[in-house]
Amino acid sequence: MFEIFLEPKTWVALLQIIGIDLLLGGDNAVVIALACRNLPKEQQKKAIMFGAAAAIIIRSILTITALYLLGIPYLKIVGSLLLIWIGIKLLVPDHGHSEADGSLVAAGSLAAAIKTIIIADVVMSLDNVLAVAAAAHGSMVLIVIGLLISIPIVLYGSTLMLKLMDRFPILITVGAGLLGFVAGQMLFTDPAIKDWTVQNIPYAPSIAPIVLALLVISLGSVLKNRGERLHVAKTEANLVDL
Repeated sequence: MFEIFLEPKTWVALLQIIGIDLLLGGDNAVVIALACRNLPKEQQKKAIMFGAAAAIIIRSILTITALYLLGIPYLKIVGSLLLIWIGIKLLVPDHGHSEADGSLVAAGSLAAAIKTIIIADVVMSLDNVLAVAAAAHGSMVLIVIGLLISIPIVLYGSTLMLKLMDRFPILITVGAGLLGFVAGQMLFTDPAIKDWTVQNIPYAPSIAPIVLALLVISLGSVLKNRGERLHVAKTEANLVDL
């Protein structure tokens, strides 16, 4: 088993896998950070740990089944729509929960964050694990190493992104736009419509990521502003009642 590490091509493959993990593992880190940002501080660490663990487990399972899953018609289309919904949802602040709401509400928020992370991870990891498997050239040893490398990237990347989003709120919008961009990349590569797209609208795969990124940001911003206005109105009404 260890003989493969004496071959130069093994180290080339490892460098490729590390590059893929750095680029694609960042997507998962962004999702985890977005989903956790509205939680109380003491809940954020738990959500990051659960979210990172879920991302690694999901990626491990999908590594084995990716070739089969990616051949299922309409799966990428459904996944693309899910990412659009998640991106818009993550832009809208949750005014229903606060640190003073009590343990029951906090637990519910934690569960909702983990649920969002798992759904997004399932969708986004389909292409990610296929890229790692391709770079590994069928070597299970290299695939396992790739998974191990992705653990600190997702875990510490999520913590770093959360801190950056607290300091630079614009990154929340950028992160949501990234989900829309990934959705656009997935949409027209679905096996059910891929050939039709190439023949009829070959430019769609290049344009769709940008269009969907802007769509997620636009709709998310509109709903965010509307939610903030309703929250302000509700707060003022409660103050009047008091």
